[in-house]
Amino acid sequence: MNWPTGIVIAIISFMIFILSFVYKSIAVDKYQHELVSEDYYKDELHYQEEINKLNNARTLKKDVELINSSEGILIKFPENIEGDQVKGTISFQRLSNKKLDFVEEIHVKGHEQLIPGNKIVSGKWIVKIEWQNGDEEYLFKESWFY
Repeated sequence: MNWPTGIVIAIISFMIFILSFVYKSIAVDKYQHELVSEDYYKDELHYQEEINKLNNARTLKKDVELINSSEGILIKFPENIEGDQVKGTISFQRLSNKKLDFVEEIHVKGHEQLIPGNKIVSGKWIVKIEWQNGDEEYLFKESWFY
């Protein structure tokens, strides 16, 4: 075997190596890449409203707190907010699998709400809590590992 044959074999084996990664990233279901939002153009129009809600949440004396427990994720709302008047939703987004996403209504008991562990798969989640207390609207967003 001479050196030009060795170079051709090396180039072909490198190309096969790279093409196998391209095939895996495109065709294998395990490596599916999904958009965070299907309607991202429509969502962009509401972005200023989100900024206003985030700013309202920053004016609170204490922020919303997420705590991992053996039962699930415990969400603690600030104590200066009346739990009976809180209305809104808690969204859990899993960036790796859209099928695991879910939304819960807020039902605060004693400034806390528990999201059961049987609804949540271990891993990274985007938690988005949108709530209204009186006339003020608030938004809390955080990446969370369960």
